Amino acid sequence: MFNLNENNQFLISNAPTDMRVGVNAMCGKVRQAGGDPTDGKVYVFVGKTRKVMKLLHWERGGYVMYYKRLETGRLSPRLFPSELHIGFREIRWDELVLFIEGISLNARRRKRFQASENKGENYAENKKNTVSKIWLTR
Repeated sequence: MFNLNENNQFLISNAPTDMRVGVNAMCGKVRQAGGDPTDGKVYVFVGKTRKVMKLLHWERGGYVMYYKRLETGRLSPRLFPSELHIGFREIRWDELVLFIEGISLNARRRKRFQASENKGENYAENKKNTVSKIWLTR
C-alpha cells in the first residue's frame, strides 16, 4: 500500500546511487551520511542515468522500498547539485510527485493532448479505443 503523503519528510540524496543495491545498502548510505533510516523520514535515491528512482521508508513492521523506472525520458538534472557530496537535502512533496511523473520543474507550460497509437486503415474506429493522454513539457 502506498503510504506516503505531504505529511512525510522527504530527503533526496545529493549524489547518484547505484540502483542495483537493496534495502541494507541503502540504509548504510543513510547511516554514512549521519542519518537514521528508522526515523520515519523518506529517503530518495536516484540512479546515475536519472531513469530510476527508489524511495526508502521505515514503517511499523519494517522497511518499504518504492521503485520507479521511467520508460521514456529522464528525471530532471536539477536533482543533483553541482558539487557531488555524500548527504541528503530536503525536498517538498509536490516536487517529488513532479519528479516521479517525469515532469520538469523548469517547464513554463505543460500541455496535455491526445495521441493515437494506430493510424492504419481503421483510423477512425481505432482512435476511440487507443487514445492515450500524454503530458508534454516545453
